[in-house]
Order: sequence, then structure tokens, then C-alpha cells
Amino acid sequence: MTSYVVDPADRVAGEITVPGDKSVSHRAVMFGALAQGRTHVTGFLEGEDCLSTMKAVAHLGVHVERPGPGEVIVEGVGLHGLRAPTAPLDMGNAGTAMRLFMGLLSAQPFDSELIGDASLMRRPMERVAKPLRAMGASLETRDGKPPVRIHGGQQLQGIRYEMPVASAQVKSAVLLAGLYATGETTVVEPGVTRDHTERMLQSFGCEVRARDGVVALAAPKSLQASNIRVPGDISSAAFFLVAACLGAREPFTIRDVGVNPTRTGILEMLALMGADLRLVNHRNFGREPVADIEVRPSRLKGARIPERLVPLAIDEFPALFVAAACAEGETLVTGAAELRVKESDRIAAMARGFELLGVQHEALADGMRIVGGNPFRGGTIDSRGDHRIAMAFAVASLRATAPIEILDVANVSTSFPGFAALANSVGLNVEERG
Repeated sequence: MTSYVVDPADRVAGEITVPGDKSVSHRAVMFGALAQGRTHVTGFLEGEDCLSTMKAVAHLGVHVERPGPGEVIVEGVGLHGLRAPTAPLDMGNAGTAMRLFMGLLSAQPFDSELIGDASLMRRPMERVAKPLRAMGASLETRDGKPPVRIHGGQQLQGIRYEMPVASAQVKSAVLLAGLYATGETTVVEPGVTRDHTERMLQSFGCEVRARDGVVALAAPKSLQASNIRVPGDISSAAFFLVAACLGAREPFTIRDVGVNPTRTGILEMLALMGADLRLVNHRNFGREPVADIEVRPSRLKGARIPERLVPLAIDEFPALFVAAACAEGETLVTGAAELRVKESDRIAAMARGFELLGVQHEALADGMRIVGGNPFRGGTIDSRGDHRIAMAFAVASLRATAPIEILDVANVSTSFPGFAALANSVGLNVEERG
């Protein structure tokens, strides 16, 4: 089993870039496969999750090349050019990939099956399957979890789907199915979620209407190839944002970060806690807004996190919880029940780690109450194979009095290849073992 041993650190310094955005990378390859022509992707995240998507489209008959680091060329086959796979499509640990492929494959003329690693095979899929079945798709799960078996050849009908819980993955799956449906497909969101699907579909020539939480499209005749430049992933940047808040003695800069307004909840939450964050050098990578983020020395204080921000930062909460444990006073997070069905039950995983490291806290059904201000003691943390839990507790070393050992960290490579080396380059002391 691979583990991290993280010795206490007292400062971070420097200027970094983080790997490409995972959500954008998934979609760039998937939409490129459905387009007519050659799609050139730069800044592609070469983590295991996105490589699973790339391998899946190859098994569906799409030619994919990797001419250089972070570079992918997809020879699109058009909306109706995919071929039946000869074996189940293995999504590895990629929940996003599985859920988006459920929507895409529901409309194909052939049968298919989606599987994943042990963690992914425990994650819920019925919330995606339900609206797809309402469109006419035929999908089977095992007690609501993978494997997902999809029976092709169904004629899908556009629907108006009012999501009971905000989820970009559910929304995206329905919209992907809508590319093939008769009539208009509409998704009504109870709260704002990341809109990379809508933006990228527009980049590929599909007309998408999005306003006031309502997203609609009609099946296009075709998608056209596009060049996609992937921004740095704000979910990966979050760990270094927190690290800089805790350990910077001078301005710390993260360059080329995607600052899509549906993803910047972590910036707003840290600002509420007193972080000194500045966005500079604003520009666009295609339809995605990008900026450099400067972090100045900050003294964090506890805060009540508004529930409206939760969907805008759902992947960043492990990092935020560490920030809260280091802040003066109490931080309260509610409305985040979605954290219980991620790669791990992230509320439970963080609570177990806090208990071992001496952080006063209360795990709630939909969040956590954290009383911060005291240093972490050392100890051994089981990340439960969850990459974001592992990276969060690595950052905790900036306020630790003894080494922290973090078990089962191999899945860090799913979203952040090279994390340990980059962390060490700015002042952390992360030793990878196993």
C-alpha cells in the first residue's frame, strides 16, 4: 500500500501551476469523439481518471493520439459514428466519466456496460439512471450501483427534468442524452452547478440556452471539432490555496487557474474566513475564464459557510475542513450531504482523521462543525483511497507538531499526478512510500 509520511512544515513559498482541470479534460475528449474533424486538446490532465475516459472513447472506435505532455488529438467520428465495445468499459475511479457515459451511451444503437474499481463500484448511479429512463433509455444497475448495463437501440425523447439535488454530473448526463433525443431537453437546477458541459457544447457548435438555473438544448445535426485549452484545476489549486493561507510569509501565486464562476466557491469561502486572495491577469481559455491567484499571509477565522456556496465547491471541502481546523473559532458547514457519496464518505473520513489528530469537531448528516485554532498532533490517517482526503491531510502538516502518516494514497494520481513533488517544491515535507 502506498502511503505519505508528512513531516511538520512551517512555511510555503513560490509560484506554481497545477494540473489541468479534470472536469474540462473529461469533456474535451468525450465531445471531441462526437465531433466531426480533429479536436486538439492542450493542458489535458494526465491523471488516471481522464486517461480512463480517453481509453473508453478508443474502445468505442475513436482514434486518439498523445503527441506530447498534456496534449491529446481526437479524431472525431461524429454523433453517430461510435462503435460497439468488445468488452465492458472500465472507468477506473472516475465517477464523472461513468455518469457522463451513461447519458451518452443510452442513445447509441449498441449495448454497453460500465464498470470501475472497487471504490467506484460502491458509488450510487440511480440518480443518473432515473432521468435517463424517463427519456426512454434502458439501463440496469446492481442495487443502484455499478456495473451499469445499457441496452442500446432506444429512441430517446426530450424531457423537462427538475433535479431534486443539484448535480453537474446528472445535468451533464441528461444533456448528453439530449444530443440524440426527439424534441427539447431541459434541466432545471435547484442550485447553480458547474457549467463546463454547456460551455463546451457551445464551443463544439451546439446551441445551448442557459438562464436562471434552466438549461435547454435540442439535438444538433452535428458537432464540429474545436481546439480546447484546459485551464488549471481549481480543485487541485485548493490544497495550495489553503497551504498558502497557513504558511505563506510573502505572496504565493498559482498561475493559469480556471475561475469559472460555477467553481469559485472555495475562493468565496476562504475569503469569508479572512483569507487575502487576489485574482489577477484575467483572460479566457476558449469559453473558460482563467486568472492567476495570489495568496497573501492570512489569519483565518471560523465562519458559517452559506449553503448556496456548497455546489460551487463540492470537491474542495476536504481542503476547506483543514483550513477550518486551523482557523480561530468555529466553522459550520451544512447542506453538503453530497460529500457522503464521493470517492469515500468524506464527512466520515475527515471526522476520523480529525479525531486522531486532536481536532474538536462534530460530524453532521450534511456537513461538519469544526472548532479550530489548535495544532494537529501527529498520527496515522487512513485516506480510504480518496485522493482529496490524502492531499488535505498532507496540507495539515503546516500546523502539525509531529509527523502525519497517510495511508492508501495511490489514487492521488487520479486527479493530481506529481502532487508530492510539487508540494515539496514549495516547502512541504512529503515522503511517498510503498
